[in-house]
Amino acid sequence: MKPDEIRELNDEQIRERMEELREEEFRLRFRGAMMTLENPNLPKEIRRDIARMKTILRERELAGAGGASLGSQESE
Repeated sequence: MKPDEIRELNDEQIRERMEELREEEFRLRFRGAMMTLENPNLPKEIRRDIARMKTILRERELAGAGGASLGSQESE
């Protein structure tokens, strides 16, 4: 997934998609241990997608916290 596609989702949708990707990664790990995968780069791509999603969630978390802390500083 591209970052723009992830940003279109809300936080709950991102968390659900992350859980799906983790399960898929788990299954691929077992399949890869028993036989060769059609696309050996797929586990790497899944890990990167999960990292992108975590990054976007963290950006949103910091943006929300940053706005709250700025408001409290201005009122002092």
